[in-house]
Amino acid sequence: MDERVLDPDAARERMAAWKGRIDKLAADTQAMGARLREVQATAADPGGLAEVTVDSTGSLVGLRLTDRIHKTPPDAVAQAILATLRAARGQVAEQSREVIAETMGPDSAAGRAIAERVDQHLRAPQAPDEYGDGDFDLQTHVKKR
Repeated sequence: MDERVLDPDAARERMAAWKGRIDKLAADTQAMGARLREVQATAADPGGLAEVTVDSTGSLVGLRLTDRIHKTPPDAVAQAILATLRAARGQVAEQSREVIAETMGPDSAAGRAIAERVDQHLRAPQAPDEYGDGDFDLQTHVKKR
């Protein structure tokens, strides 16, 4: 029979070490969460039509359109906005991976699992119903002047 199983002092040491690892994981996770909440990214489309800013969840928090939109077909403006949104979300995914690796460690299984879920969420294609019937019609989503 294994003598360590019957040794109360060894059992207490194993429990203390286990608790220490759990406490460290909890602290690392809290630090990671705080840093992830601060992540934002801004991207501009190559044609100079739009600039978007997204937060750590990939939600649009800023949109700036240039005067070039007046000379561009609405569908092209919509496509530029959506492509730029995807680019900004990709930047947030990369920044999030860096934060996770820095706080959880590059070899952390928990960190890799979290990074994978964040990446899947941020890089997932937009659901067709998010903009109605699958096609984004900018004119129906813009307030008329």
